[in-house]
Order: sequence, then structure tokens, then C-alpha cells
Amino acid sequence: MAKKALNKKNLEALGAEVLAELLLDAVKGDAARQRRVRMALSSEQSPEEAAADIRKRLAQIRRAKSWISARAQRTLAKELTGLIELTETRIAPENTDLGFDLLWSLLQLAPDLHARTDDSNGTLGDVMIAAMDAIETLAPRLEREPELLADQVFDALQENGYGEFDGVISALSEALGDAGLNTLKARANAAADTPVNLDDGEHFGTFVSAERRLEIAKDGRDRALRMILSDIADAQGDVESWLSQYSAQQLTYHTIAPDAARRLLAAGRAEDALRIMETCIAAESGKDRTFDTPEVDSAHFACLEALGKEDDLRRAMWARFETRLCAETLRRFLSRLPDFEDDEALLEARTHVRNRPDLFQGLIFCLSWPDPELAADVILSRHEKLDGSFYEVLTPVTELLEAEHPLAATLVWRSMITFALQNNRAKRYRHAARHLASCAQADMAITDYSVFQTHEAFVKDLRLAHPRKHAFWDKVDH
Repeated sequence: MAKKALNKKNLEALGAEVLAELLLDAVKGDAARQRRVRMALSSEQSPEEAAADIRKRLAQIRRAKSWISARAQRTLAKELTGLIELTETRIAPENTDLGFDLLWSLLQLAPDLHARTDDSNGTLGDVMIAAMDAIETLAPRLEREPELLADQVFDALQENGYGEFDGVISALSEALGDAGLNTLKARANAAADTPVNLDDGEHFGTFVSAERRLEIAKDGRDRALRMILSDIADAQGDVESWLSQYSAQQLTYHTIAPDAARRLLAAGRAEDALRIMETCIAAESGKDRTFDTPEVDSAHFACLEALGKEDDLRRAMWARFETRLCAETLRRFLSRLPDFEDDEALLEARTHVRNRPDLFQGLIFCLSWPDPELAADVILSRHEKLDGSFYEVLTPVTELLEAEHPLAATLVWRSMITFALQNNRAKRYRHAARHLASCAQADMAITDYSVFQTHEAFVKDLRLAHPRKHAFWDKVDH
């Protein structure tokens, strides 16, 4: 008899009693799965009974002291996510305040959990974000004195070392209302005027002077208070209060000015927003920054667009494209041009990319556009500048080229092969062998190598130059 497929329909046909026996057998000796089953059973209980089970489990997690391995961390994250979903779907709809308290208790687990595991991949951080999202969902139905809620929020933000309570003011803004937000503001302002005690800086260690420890502690406290006041200002739509958290100098920083401009634009103050961005751009122009600051240009564009400064906007967009070869900015620029002018502008843009001294920046543009023909042109004209160490860029470039431009793709593969062999990158040999096989495949589609070596000649030279790289050649020959 043919075996039935293991699917939901066939399992349902077995009946509740058989399934119960199978489930009990499956979870035997597996504490994590047993807890999942208990939580599922809790969904059939009253909200209070289900909440009691959740509180019990959170208490168990809080009392635990052992190190959490990567595997156990994933299991725990899955369990906590299930508790959040159970709270959202079963408890909060019938008892909002109870659901809120459970989610809050879960967030308070963060410091202990982070101390017992490495969360560099953000697994537990994502759980805390999910809990805060759930709080934001139920916040409008929350029945709690705004002033008491404000005190609870303020106290939590004083111990927010892992960012678990980030966004809590925005999430609870409706529940706080003006009364709660004003209470929160008063507490933050009062705290700013309170001297920092030496105890506040003890965690910096005994090798740091008392004066320096106090200075560090005060800076950390003031930074946290500024964030609180900024979030309150956003919740109340008070742009001036938000701006007052920063000095005139700070409002020129590329990390702050765009946020200021966006808030001013939302408040209908486009001229003020533009002044902020022009001052920021002027301050940044004197700095030699190798990294891009797209948020600055984006905010600047938004200001010019809001004010209807079309010519200035186009010039700013073209300047960003010329400087950064930003494909998205070029698209926006071309979309604002009249018919036929955009074709001419695109030709000029492609010429600019082709002549760009930075070969890899040009290739990144070709990937973003995408433009395989331009990428092939750039490679064939400046192949000697290919650096095979940049495989993160070159690998997708070969994928862009191999179908229609096999010779250009071959030159890219060769650069990565040569780099791996010349620099003894044994971990790259497997990839290099694969690239050489791709070159052999492309060879069948190349009718003219022009000034470049044929595939046969390239392989011959490789064998002469690297005859002892057996770890590579074994992968090629087998």
C-alpha cells in the first residue's frame, strides 16, 4: 500500500486521540517543545490563566543564569515571539492592560538576556522590536493614568542599555496624551538639572579618574535625556522643542540636519528647512569624506521640491550624480526633464560613467542601473585596473555580463582567478576553479579575443606561473 503523504489533511483524519498520543511522544524529553504545547493549551484558557502561564515562564527565564548558545538563542527567540503573539491575539483583546504588563515584563528581560548571550546577529533585538510593535498596537486601548504611565516610561528609559525601550514614547504617545507627555517632559528637565552622583559612573572602572567618570556619566545621561525630549517633541508635533535640543553647530552635522529639515518640512516651514540644509552642505563641503551621505542630498532635494525651485533641484541632482554616480538620483533627474531632453542627458551621463577614474564606482553604477553594455565598455577599455580582490562587486558584474558580453565577463573572472593564485588565497581556490570553468564556457561564445589572450593561452600561462598550487589545480582537473 502506498504511503500517505505527511500533510495536514491526512493528519486530521487520524483523529484527536491518536494525534494527542503522537504529540506527547514527540515532545517527550524536549523541554522547549513541551513549553510550546503548554502555551498552545493556554490559548484555550481565560486571559488571566494564560497570562499566569506566561508570567511563570518569564520568571523562569529571568532566574536562569547559564550561558545561552547560538542554537539555544534561536530557540528562545522563537519561544518569546510565540509569547508575544499569544499576548497580542489572546490576552490583549480582552484585557489590554494585562497584555501591556506582560509585554513590558518581556522587554525588561533584555539586559539579563544580553548579558548571557552574544546577540551580534540581532536575534533577540528583533524580539524586543516585535514586543514594542505589539505595545504600539494595543496602546490606544490602554486604560492607565497618563502621569503614572509617564513615570513608568521615564524609569525604563533610564535603564535602556540595550535599546529595548527605544521608540517607547512614540509607541505610547496616544496613551500618554498631552498630560503624560508633559509629565515626562517635566521629569526629563528636572533630571537634567540634577547633579550626577559618582555612583552613576562606577561602571567605568577604577582606572578612570573620578572627574572623568563623572564627565562620562553626565554625557551619557544628558544624551539619553535629549533623546527623550526629542521624542516628546515629535509626539507633540513641536518642531521648536525638537530643534532646541541641538546647538547651531550641531544642526550643521550631516547626522542631524536632515532630520531637522524633514520636521520643518512637515510643519510647512520649507524656507527654514532649506536654510538648515544649505548650512549643512556648506559645512560638509570643507570636509574630505570618503563615505556617502545620501540623507543630506535627499533632504536638500525635498526642500527644493517643496519650494518649487526646479532649476536648483535639477542642478543639485546632477551634482550628486556626477559626484557619487548615484543611479537612483539620475533616474529622478531624468524623470523631471521634458521629452527628448532625457535621452540626451542619459547619453551624457553614460559618458561621465565611462570616463570616471574610479573603475569600481562605475561598475557599481552599471549594476544599479542596470547597464551591461556600459559595464562591458568600461571593462574592455580599462581592464588593467580590475582588482580581483573586490569579488563582492565583481561577482554580480559577471552575472550582468555573461549572457551578452562574454569577453568582458571573462576578463573579470580572470582578475579574480589571478588575484587568488598570486596572493595564495587558498580559501578562494574553490571559487577560482569555478571561475575558470566559467571562462571555458564563455570561450565557446567568444569569436574574437582582440588584444586579449585566448582561453587556452591564459590557462597555459596560469599553469606555468602557478605549477605548485595543487589545491587549485586538483579542483580544476576534477
